[in-house]
Parts: sequence; structure tokens; C-alpha cells
Amino acid sequence: PQSYALEQNYPNPFNPSTTINFSIPKTGIVNVSVYNSIGQLVKVLANNNYTPGTYKITWDGLNNEGNEVASGVYFYRLVAGGYVKTMKMLLLK
Repeated sequence: PQSYALEQNYPNPFNPSTTINFSIPKTGIVNVSVYNSIGQLVKVLANNNYTPGTYKITWDGLNNEGNEVASGVYFYRLVAGGYVKTMKMLLLK
């Protein structure tokens, strides 16, 4: 990839899981996290060193404690190499 990219999750709305695609052009630490509508951290999906490439991460609608989260709007954020992007997704049960 020539640049950092965070794509819209699919399916959206989703139940019970959704896939998030992202691309990174340089090796480095990548963090992908999910937040609720009031900005609280719900789930860390990735916090590792990644090499350049395109990746898929699946979120199963569980929080960091392994509990199902409620229906509603959630935000997912990619932080990598000075790039930050946040996007919205909808969980419907």
C-alpha cells in the first residue's frame, strides 16, 4: 500500500460480527480499538507490530471482558505511524 487507509466495516449494520479492513505502508505499531458512543474503550482489536500490507480484523461484538455489548453506535479507530482515523458502525440485535 502507498498510504494508510481504514475502510468502512462490513456488514454495517451488523450482528453478530463485522470485518474491518485497513492498510499500512510502513512497519510499525498498529492499534485498532472500538469505542462506545460516549468515548469509552470497549475492545482492543489490535495492538501489535505490523509489516506493510492490507489486513482484516473481525469484531464479534464482545468487550474486553468477553461480554456481549448492547445494540447501538460504535466507533472504531486506527492509530498507526502518526495516522489516526475513526469511523462509525452500527450493531443491531
